[in-house]
Amino acid sequence: MEIKVDEEAGIIGARRMKEETVPLLDDQNRNRDFPDIERNTMMQKAIGKTFQTTANLANLLPTGTVLAFQILSPICTNVGQCDLASRVMTALLVSICGFSCFILSFTDSYKDLNGNVCYGFATIHGFWIIDGSATLPQERSKSYKLRFIDFVHAIMSFLVFGAVVLFDQNAVKCFFPEPSAEVAELLTTLPVAVGVFCSMVFATFPTTRHGIGFPLSAK
Repeated sequence: MEIKVDEEAGIIGARRMKEETVPLLDDQNRNRDFPDIERNTMMQKAIGKTFQTTANLANLLPTGTVLAFQILSPICTNVGQCDLASRVMTALLVSICGFSCFILSFTDSYKDLNGNVCYGFATIHGFWIIDGSATLPQERSKSYKLRFIDFVHAIMSFLVFGAVVLFDQNAVKCFFPEPSAEVAELLTTLPVAVGVFCSMVFATFPTTRHGIGFPLSAK
């Protein structure tokens, strides 16, 4: 009887191990079902580079501003079929969102003792809190002081947003309904070049600020 019990326990344990390993094997087999990406033509490589650049650019801009532009762009441009009124509204949308990307680069945040996130603007004198009445100690406030690199990041953010606008086909069709071959080529290569350049600048001189619309730090 004891031998049968041991055998049954061994069989049950083997079945459990087999059941636990099946999902892993299924995941491996599922990954094998997806072929490797091959981009042989110049057009495929350009499209792949464009999509990768667009994904990276989104991390350099305030998420709320980009989301607002992506939602309102089809409405203001009438899905690319612009008349004079639509073109004016689109220009205003681009201007407001571009200014938002520029000005929000000067915002920063900190967490108080209760874990609440407080936002403010970096100034030449320190940190100006805009969503509360608290004031930071002078020494701590000076650490948020406005620096030259903040202006560089603000200009880069503005340029990156311009590249995002050029990636938006509705906006491009609104301002350039029938572009020539040279203009079409410029509209394709310019946002990629701007994105690569700005990404290199941000990688070389990363920002330490966590302002409005940007990811928060753990501290």
